Amino acid sequence: MLPLDRPAWSALNGPQSALAQWNSAKTALRIDPGYGPFAAAAPGEDHALADLLTTDEDEIWVVEPEGFTPPPNLRVVKQGALTQMVAQGAPPAFDPEGIEVLGESDVPDMTALALANQPGPWGAKTHLYGTFYGIRHKTSVIAMAGERMRPQEGLAEVSGVCTDPAFRGKRYAARLIGRVMAGFAARGDAAFLHSWADNAGAIALYEQLGFRQRARLVAMALRRG
Repeated sequence: MLPLDRPAWSALNGPQSALAQWNSAKTALRIDPGYGPFAAAAPGEDHALADLLTTDEDEIWVVEPEGFTPPPNLRVVKQGALTQMVAQGAPPAFDPEGIEVLGESDVPDMTALALANQPGPWGAKTHLYGTFYGIRHKTSVIAMAGERMRPQEGLAEVSGVCTDPAFRGKRYAARLIGRVMAGFAARGDAAFLHSWADNAGAIALYEQLGFRQRARLVAMALRRG
């Protein structure tokens, strides 16, 4: 199985292992909850995912190959098909005008934007995965993009892509993704990303930017059964 087939397992056993929290048997792990809810188990040890949950309201997300069946000791509270895409060729050209590196003072704006647009799970430390870039209107961040998982050296995920609905149609997302990809390329990383499989508009944009569909995965939010 290749690293991208199970991105969370690969990242937390690889370049982002410092963020991993293991169960006592070392058969399942989750990322530091401040960064998000992602978790994974060793092959054949899916039942151990329940060890990672601390309360009945605690929630983990798994991202696995299509056809994944959760263990009976857990219940699915949300699920959806994902399209995994990998960039081909050089990063796209982009207009850098108005694009800024976002910092700690921007976290309230970033959080509000993420919670309103739901580009993926967002936690108190999500902005610390890596560099995030944004575009402002007056003093407020109205579009952003950054990074998340690194399943192996030389590979990084574009994530957190969102635009305030009042400012859509200006290609802010395309420009910001181009900026993120340029940063990846400068450090020797190729780009990949995930989209909900039914988000045809987003997938079309990513294809315009040089991404090609690699695999279908499934994302599931799990709680105690």
